[in-house]
Amino acid sequence: MNAQQLLQEISDYCRQTGLAESTFGRRAVNDGKLANRLRNGGRITTDTLDRIRAFMTDNRSDIMGRPALIPRAPDASPAIQTMPSLPAGLPPAIHRIGLAAKAGERDPQRNFRFFDNRQKYLLFVNTCSEKWVVAHRVSLELANIHPRPPAVRVFDAGVGDGSVLTRVMRAMHDRFPTMPFYVVGKEISLEDIRLTLQKVADRFVEHPATALVLTNLAYADAPWLHVKSLSAASSLVWHEVALTGTTAHRFEQQIIELEPFLADNWKAGVSPKTGNPVYERPVVLVIYRDDHKFLLDPILPRPGGTQAGYDLVIASQPYRARASLEFKAKRVIAPLARALGPGGRLIAIHSHGNDPGQEIIQKVWPGDNPFIHDRHQIMKTVKQELGPSGRELNFNAYADNRSLFRYEMHTLPSEVSESIGTSTLFAAWNAAIYVAQVEDDRLETVHGAQRYLDATREVLRQHGGLWFFDESYVISRRRE
Repeated sequence: MNAQQLLQEISDYCRQTGLAESTFGRRAVNDGKLANRLRNGGRITTDTLDRIRAFMTDNRSDIMGRPALIPRAPDASPAIQTMPSLPAGLPPAIHRIGLAAKAGERDPQRNFRFFDNRQKYLLFVNTCSEKWVVAHRVSLELANIHPRPPAVRVFDAGVGDGSVLTRVMRAMHDRFPTMPFYVVGKEISLEDIRLTLQKVADRFVEHPATALVLTNLAYADAPWLHVKSLSAASSLVWHEVALTGTTAHRFEQQIIELEPFLADNWKAGVSPKTGNPVYERPVVLVIYRDDHKFLLDPILPRPGGTQAGYDLVIASQPYRARASLEFKAKRVIAPLARALGPGGRLIAIHSHGNDPGQEIIQKVWPGDNPFIHDRHQIMKTVKQELGPSGRELNFNAYADNRSLFRYEMHTLPSEVSESIGTSTLFAAWNAAIYVAQVEDDRLETVHGAQRYLDATREVLRQHGGLWFFDESYVISRRRE
């Protein structure tokens, strides 16, 4: 049994018994945050699993004493079944969202979270070339930055599994082999931090003058490593690791030893107001080589905050495609633009649509388009948000032939033929719904039929494969 299956069992049990997940965790294993830990990549022992299963078995009688909930039909929305009394004439989406809220269901618009869907994310990353292509596009910006002493300063606004950041760091070493690096990465997912740390050991060998900082702070705080909230600041966890030795093997051993620290401190929950992931405790993790501490001393951050002034800010898929324009501009891009130093460049990348991947989505959900804001709309709103402080910035939308770029799903020529294998179809379908950020509730209505696989097969045959378009734009600060 994997974590996703166990979470589904817990969720079903809680829905049937009327228990909150936190109450279930406390009663079953004395851990009110059990479900959140599992969603964030946490692992449990077989003894804990046995206790969970025993609790559900022993207390199954609780269900008999409670009012039965109306079960969800395969092709119907639970909201429509339980609350059919909204006024007529409203769009179907309003009915679904409004009724779900009244029925106590989660808003479907908030039902898709990257950190909740590890299988979708990892399958997408390993079957598509997006990380490679994005890293290449970001690395092109290194030719346009103008680092100033004492270091090349880079901020990654969404590290993910670390594939993009580590590739960019290799390109940085190729271009600036003798300059110290100050690299800060923001990531709230514990599992993603683990995957990132698995990839960085060799970076400290090839480029020993590197200070790598990982944090789970919000966009408004992360570039400065400073928490504005007094209550959050009082619980800030600041941890420095000075690596000893000279080999990647030695560095990896010391990085692996961080596992207990991460499990105890890198925890996340879900905001009851917005549905967005939020940290339980703010964490800053600083890693550098002990034998280069003297050289790195001027750039090592200190508790209490540090300067931003980044030469390069990477914002690859930093927001949900369906998020509001105000959220994208005010909560994400504007704070990152403020963190740029003189001559610094922010490159933002998000999914564009108008590709075979969107064709699959349109065949299953006609008229659905998650890519509602383009680069021009976002930059216009960012300008308005920044006000007078934006006068020092240049907003570069570029033409489509420079802004748009393509990445593909990896397939062998024999895999896309008259008889397409089921595994290829599932990988293509997963990539399409991942890029389109389709909510899990909507997937339940189509997975019972074959039409989603038929639509995927039809598009693959038509195009001889599957690819997607990303859209990029650049905000740069003028040089002094």
